[in-house]
Amino acid sequence: MSDPVIRRTTREDFVASSDPALQEAADRGDVNLLSYRELYHLWERQQWSVQDIDFSQDRIDWNERISPEERFQRMYGLSSFFLGEQRVTAELAPIMRAAPSEDMRIFLSTQIADEGRHVAFFDRFYHEVGVLEADDLQERLAESENHVNPKFRELFDEMLHERVDRLAREPEDLETMVEAVTIYHMVLEGMLALTGQHFIIEYNEQQGTLPGFVEGFSNVARDEHRHVAFGSRFLREMAERDERYRTAITRTLELVAPIAEDVLRPHWYEEGMPLFGYSISEVRAFALKALERRLKAIGLVAVG
Repeated sequence: MSDPVIRRTTREDFVASSDPALQEAADRGDVNLLSYRELYHLWERQQWSVQDIDFSQDRIDWNERISPEERFQRMYGLSSFFLGEQRVTAELAPIMRAAPSEDMRIFLSTQIADEGRHVAFFDRFYHEVGVLEADDLQERLAESENHVNPKFRELFDEMLHERVDRLAREPEDLETMVEAVTIYHMVLEGMLALTGQHFIIEYNEQQGTLPGFVEGFSNVARDEHRHVAFGSRFLREMAERDERYRTAITRTLELVAPIAEDVLRPHWYEEGMPLFGYSISEVRAFALKALERRLKAIGLVAVG
C-alpha cells in the first residue's frame, strides 16, 4: 500500500459526512465541516436496518471456508468492535447531556441510536453465523472479553469511563467534555474503529468472504465517519474558544494515542506477521494519516 490515504473513502456517502480524513484538501488545512444541524439531516438520509441483512452466505463462509486458525485471528478484531460498540453506547449519554448547545445534543442523540444499532448488528451476526456458542447478547459479550488485550480495557474502561463519570457528576465541566470527545471521537472512532473497519472490509472483499457482514460493517463505518465529523467540528470550535481547550486536546492525545496504537496490535501478533494482508506499520500509518488530517482541520497541526 503506497499511500495510507483511504481509498474506500471516495465513496460518495462516506464523503458526505465531511470527515476531514476523507478530504485531501485537509492536508492544506482547507476543509469544510458540516454544522450539527446538517449532520443531523445527514443521519436522517443515511438510515439502515440490521434486520435487512442476509447472513446466510456468511454462515457458510465462517464454518466451511475460513480455517479455525484464521477464525481465531479474526476474533480479535470482531471482539474489539463488538465490545467497543457496547462500551461507547453505555458511555455516550453523559456526553450528550453535557453538550453546550441544543443542536449538539440533538445530533448526539442520533449517535446513541447508531451505537445501539451497531451492537445489535454484531449480536445478530454472531448469533446467525454461529461465531460463538453463547445463547444471548450478555453471554456473547462476556465470551468476547477473552479475545481483547488489556490495553483495550485500559482505554475504554478506565480512560474514557473516568471522564464520562466526571461529566455525569459535573455536566458543566467543558474541559472534561473536550477530553471525553477527544478520546471518543478522535481516538476510539477515528483512529481505532475506522482504521479497523477499512482493513477488515477490504480483506473480506479481496477474499470474497462474509458478504452480509461487509454490507452491514460498511454501514457502521459510514455512521462512524459522521460521528467523527461531529467531533472534529466540536473540537475546532472549542480550540478556537479558549487556549485551555486546545491544551486539553493535545494533552489527552499525548496520553491516549500510544495506548490506542497498542490496541491496534493483537495480543497474539508477532513482528512481521501480516494483519489482513498488511503490515502493522501500514495499519499504523493509515490511522496516523487520518488523525493528522483531522487535527489540521481542528487547527492543531501546522499546515505545509
